[in-house]
Amino acid sequence: MEIPFVKLQGNGNDFVLIDEMGGTVIPEEMKGEFARFYCDRRFGIGADGVLFVLPSESCDVRMRLFQPDESEAEMCGNGIRCLAKYIYDYDYTGEECTVETMAGVMAVSMAYNDEGDFTATIDMGPADFTSEGIPAEGEGEFSMEYNGFTVYAANTGVPHAVVFVDDVNAVDIRRVAPGIRSNPVFPEGANVNFVQCDGEDSITIRTFERGVEDETYSCGTGSTASAAVAHHLGKMPATVRVQTQGGPLVIRMNDTITMEGPAVTVFQGIIPL
Repeated sequence: MEIPFVKLQGNGNDFVLIDEMGGTVIPEEMKGEFARFYCDRRFGIGADGVLFVLPSESCDVRMRLFQPDESEAEMCGNGIRCLAKYIYDYDYTGEECTVETMAGVMAVSMAYNDEGDFTATIDMGPADFTSEGIPAEGEGEFSMEYNGFTVYAANTGVPHAVVFVDDVNAVDIRRVAPGIRSNPVFPEGANVNFVQCDGEDSITIRTFERGVEDETYSCGTGSTASAAVAHHLGKMPATVRVQTQGGPLVIRMNDTITMEGPAVTVFQGIIPL
């Protein structure tokens, strides 16, 4: 048996994509284990997660994402851009489509520019700042004090903690973030974003991702949550330029929130079994 795959990345957040539009390739009970093994950067292909593209009864396609700890994530901003590039390149859709995720339906528009670079814009829906919606303990909008940090939070498809700091590069993220990520106040855990305000409309972030259990080069839902919290607190305007470790994203907030950014195909291959 041979399993074809495509490796893609969005601002350095990288994924192995398995096409199941024509039928199941990886059995349901093996999807988590498959992600754990092939996300390994020494013994596998290496990735932050495994994307599966499947048929949908309500949308153009359905996206599922399994992470290195074998868990399934509700949504992924960089992942959905990578999936959008794949389905566009393989003629499953045109320049606009809808994607079914565990976090709801995401509307996507995409195109190549004159230089051949691919960009996708995702309608992320509104951010939820309430403790119930994140979810987190407490009532109303969430914030807490933790080891000298003020921690805010929002749900932008998945739960995100947001911490504003003067210098993101001065934070020992692998030491500080796990205590917030696994804090009992977040019953489902939370991704953790450290945010530095750089100017009138720009921020720099670093993200520790739940499921990966480490810092990633970029996080689309984390960039969205960080920009949304910054705007909600009056720190940023309605359009925010977000610099991640792997590159820039543009977040725009009106009645809904959109995220604009690139996706790149790295290589394709065959897994022999």
